[in-house]
Amino acid sequence: MTKRIIPCLDTTFDEQGKAVVVKGIEFENLKYAGDPVELAKRYDAQGADELVFLDISASVERRDTMVSMVKKIAAQVSIPLCVGGGIKSIADFEKVFDAGADKVGVNTAAVKNPELIKEASEKFGDRIVVAIDCKRKLEDAKGKTQVQLEDGTNAWYDVVIYGGREYTGIDAIKWAKEVQALGAVEILLTSKDRDGTTDGYDIPITKAIAEAVDIPVIASGGVGTVEHIYEGFVNGAADACLAASIFHYETYTVGEIKDYLSEKGISVRR
Repeated sequence: MTKRIIPCLDTTFDEQGKAVVVKGIEFENLKYAGDPVELAKRYDAQGADELVFLDISASVERRDTMVSMVKKIAAQVSIPLCVGGGIKSIADFEKVFDAGADKVGVNTAAVKNPELIKEASEKFGDRIVVAIDCKRKLEDAKGKTQVQLEDGTNAWYDVVIYGGREYTGIDAIKWAKEVQALGAVEILLTSKDRDGTTDGYDIPITKAIAEAVDIPVIASGGVGTVEHIYEGFVNGAADACLAASIFHYETYTVGEIKDYLSEKGISVRR
């Protein structure tokens, strides 16, 4: 099966009220990484399979998604655009689809109201992505799905919401199965432990969720090298790999990553 490479635009407003792409570590210490429209055009030209635009502060700031920015990006790119951040209702889905999104992702609001996934998938079809942000936990493990970590110890993964600021006590693997049953077409999985670290994807949870569900899983959080993307596909069983800083800071182009994967025998779109 052909694997997808997806650059991610984590976007917020700067102090002047301008929309900017940022990158942090474990969802914090955000640094400027570029202009959303310019980066979107660059990745489209480089041969990215899709783009993810995340309005990372909308839920925390209790405001609507940046619809005007979605419109600008959608007008400039030919590849599928998935948009998330601040989606709370069917009306929000509608606004973002009308602005040009091909898929819409929901995270915090889905945890608060799982029926929203069902309602949205019934209304909009195979266009609803559920983003699952999670963090490893060793304590309070009773009744949780245990995952073997790299060092042989076990942990479970707690779903976090509001941009990683709030722990829910929800088992990420059980939640993944639930969102599939409710009609999600894809899972965008980010390990808070790895986000922005450049240490590579959190392979244990990526693999565990990829094996627990039948819908595609997008690995996210932690890419620092092209080998990490290869590992996401081979060891993590991901269907797509998402990355941000390696593209924003021009460590690699999308084409270079695809060349490397191709040489390693992984089928990528050209």
